[in-house]
Amino acid sequence: MLNKVMIIGRLGRDPELRYTQSGAPVANLNIATDESYTDREGNKVERTEWHRVSVFQRQAENCANYLSKGSTVYVEGSLQTRKWQDQQGQDRYSTEIKAIRVQFLDRKGDSPRDSVSFDDDQAAGQKSSSREPQSRQPQQPRDDALGPAFPSEASAMDEVPF
Repeated sequence: MLNKVMIIGRLGRDPELRYTQSGAPVANLNIATDESYTDREGNKVERTEWHRVSVFQRQAENCANYLSKGSTVYVEGSLQTRKWQDQQGQDRYSTEIKAIRVQFLDRKGDSPRDSVSFDDDQAAGQKSSSREPQSRQPQQPRDDALGPAFPSEASAMDEVPF
C-alpha cells in the first residue's frame, strides 16, 4: 500500500510550535496550495486548498525558527486521520499531513530566512552529525564530472551497456 503526499505551497500563518508531555517538539503548519483552470464557459477559476501539516522532533523546531507566514515550502509525508471529540461529545475527524521531509524553498533575499531543508533522518541526527541547517546552494559541476569533451576521449565508454 502507498500513502504518500507531496505538496508545494505557502504558509498561511507562522508555524505553531508546542511540546508533547514527553518533551518532543511538534510544529503545526497551515499551507495553501492553489490551482487554476478554465471552466466550460471559458472563465478562469482559481481554487485554493488548505492543508494541515504536523512536523516532529528537531525538524519542528527548525520550521519554527526558519519559517514564517508567506514562506514557500515543499512538504513530503503521509496522510493521517485523527478522531477526537468536541465539547458536545460528538466524534470529529481531522485529516492532516504527517511530514517526513520539509524543504524551505525561499531564496536568500526573498525572505529574512535562508533556504534550507530538513528531513526526519537529519532531524534525528541519523544522516548528519551536524545539528545546524545546511544551506542549499547549487554547486558548480566540475569539468571532469561532465564527461569527455571529444568522442575520441571516450574510449573507456565503449563498454557502456546501452
